Amino acid sequence: MTGVLVGAILGAGVFLIWWSCWPREERERVQRESRVMRGLADDLAQAGYRGIGPRLLLAACGIAFLLIFLTVTALTGVPAIALCFAVMAGWVPVAVVRVRARSRRAHLRDLWPDAVDNVTSAVRAGLALPEALAQLSVRGPEELRPAFADFASDYRTTGRFNDCLDRLKDRLADPVGDRLVESLRIAREVGGSDLGSLLRTLSTFLREDARTRSELETRQSWTVNAARLAVAAPWIVLALLSTRPESVQAYNTSTGVLVLAVGAVATVVAYRIMVRIGRLPEEERVLR
Repeated sequence: MTGVLVGAILGAGVFLIWWSCWPREERERVQRESRVMRGLADDLAQAGYRGIGPRLLLAACGIAFLLIFLTVTALTGVPAIALCFAVMAGWVPVAVVRVRARSRRAHLRDLWPDAVDNVTSAVRAGLALPEALAQLSVRGPEELRPAFADFASDYRTTGRFNDCLDRLKDRLADPVGDRLVESLRIAREVGGSDLGSLLRTLSTFLREDARTRSELETRQSWTVNAARLAVAAPWIVLALLSTRPESVQAYNTSTGVLVLAVGAVATVVAYRIMVRIGRLPEEERVLR
């Protein structure tokens, strides 16, 4: 017995020595997270919900799903209908966050040129890049001031410009902010006298992009609204029928469940196709 124990310990030691010869590559926290969790984290940051994480949002979706499922089942006695409305209710927290994030991105799209102009003026006045960014916490657009105030506090505490820029990008979670941050990072590292012209070009490009996108969204908004109305109409009718339990007992059969399933799939597919056709693609964070 003692020989077996000594052999096992020796084998474990040899294995650990062999394992240490193959160090695992360190990965950043963002790379370890799944694409879905990263997307939810970006949506929460862009929506302004700093104190809420993706897991808490998913927990809220689960709670909404469970509450609606139990409530509708108790009222109608038809689990299939309850499941349909529970799925919709479970999606509501994510939908609210994404709608707010989309609205806030559109609003910030009009504010970023002013922020870039403020940085350009500060650089031309002789301020260093950290001070040029920090002054946005006082003179920049109101919605952007908290993020740059946190940047100023981080820089006063640590003095590490690159690390503070990385945290600023996480707080903003905005593609335009990523471009501004990376432009300033390169200017800080390589130097040069073209920073002013680069920032002015970026400001002009952002204004033209915001104006063009605003015109296109105005013209195509009717398509998205029509898709939402077409999706909501049959489910509103079903909700009205559910107020009379005897009217929905047909959905308590296998055929009724099949009808609901086919209707749900057709609704989701049609909505996704119409939205994809009618809505402009969102700019991705390629410089995260």
